[in-house]
Amino acid sequence: MSAPQTKLYRDEAIILRTQKLGEADRIITLLTKEHGRIRGVAKGVRRTMSKFGARLEPGSHVDIQMHAGKTFDTITQVEAIMNYGEALTEDYQRWTIAHAILETAERFTQQEEEPAAQEFHLVVGGMKALAENRYDSSLILDAFLLRSLSIGGYEPSMTACSRCEKPGPHRYFSLVGGGSVCMDCRPSASATASSEALELMQALLKGDWDTAEKSEPRHRREASGLVTAYLQWHLERGLRSLPMVERA
Repeated sequence: MSAPQTKLYRDEAIILRTQKLGEADRIITLLTKEHGRIRGVAKGVRRTMSKFGARLEPGSHVDIQMHAGKTFDTITQVEAIMNYGEALTEDYQRWTIAHAILETAERFTQQEEEPAAQEFHLVVGGMKALAENRYDSSLILDAFLLRSLSIGGYEPSMTACSRCEKPGPHRYFSLVGGGSVCMDCRPSASATASSEALELMQALLKGDWDTAEKSEPRHRREASGLVTAYLQWHLERGLRSLPMVERA
């Protein structure tokens, strides 16, 4: 009789969220490179003598071993790659933006165990850029939100009318209509949008940081407002962390 197959598996992951379970355990929500979003139990992690408690905080990038279970998988081993959360705790703006990134990633990976490699790499890249203070923090957040929307199939149009494809820039931006819309196609309640804000959003989506960093503060604020409204429309409810974000 053959031995039963092991249920152990290993993956690279970033910790999205933690919550208490019982007196000493935690449920860890993590986004993995190969297995998508999963929830695992870290047993005894809240005890002071826990050998890997500090490695399982939100924002930690880890190499993790799990044992598959019926309800939750069990975390059996964790090796730290980089604790981005710890690197950002002393900067309130970047810390709140990190939490907005982690919450957004969880919302865009609603189906557990569905591969989400693009979102995983996007989260790791966003957290790394924040930790290195590579660009303006608000620009990093808006770039992340736009790219998450794109991965999720909700990329807003910025350079042409989303309905008739007439080349832009156009004066109007519609949450319902898929972004930039021309005068003839604009639905009611469309917002007005400057060409500079749309150009900035396009630059952030495509990774054109030279253009993004040359933008004026007023156009950054306008673009942030459009991105946030568009995101929350497609998620159908707001993010808890976004109101906490301190915009420069």
